[in-house]
Amino acid sequence: MFSGIVESLGFVSDLRMEGVGCRLAVESEIVSSVKVADSVAINGCCLTVVSCTENAFEFQAGPETLSRTNLGKLVKGSRVNLERALLVGDRLGGHFVSGHIDGQGTLIRVNDLGDWQDYYFKVPSELSIQMASKGSIAVDGVSLTLVKCEPDVFSVALIPYTLKVTTLGSLKIGDNVNIETDILAKYVQRLFDSTTQKTT
Repeated sequence: MFSGIVESLGFVSDLRMEGVGCRLAVESEIVSSVKVADSVAINGCCLTVVSCTENAFEFQAGPETLSRTNLGKLVKGSRVNLERALLVGDRLGGHFVSGHIDGQGTLIRVNDLGDWQDYYFKVPSELSIQMASKGSIAVDGVSLTLVKCEPDVFSVALIPYTLKVTTLGSLKIGDNVNIETDILAKYVQRLFDSTTQKTT
């Protein structure tokens, strides 16, 4: 379980294919506090540390992860958002994030407000139905508050700090991001769907 509060910006120092999957090495300032079998969210996607060196930790990503997330588009040198799993008793500064990516969104518009920016993302309707204004969303692992919610588009308002310390500040129009909707929204939709099926 994660909070969506990015701890560190890392970068991919090595990436190589392993059968249908791949192994990626990430360098970051938090590497000294991570050990094998730990869970780390990379751009919001929960992966298991399989190896550690002095400068980097390594992860394996299978075909499902590579196709469902933007990790399949990473290259050597790509910057990534990193967050270690929560400890019991940690302050929860964002919201509960599972690290299980629901799908991808595409940045379609940026309203430049000087140091502040509003980002608009296009998403599949099966994701947007789980969104509500003032609710929570994780974009590339960053916990954000939803502003506008339309059938296939949502917006978020980004403060200067978030733009500086996460990969969101370097996004360009057309870039894909990992999306995880709020866990409570999933249960509400599941309850609604099951209730609707029983009454039809």
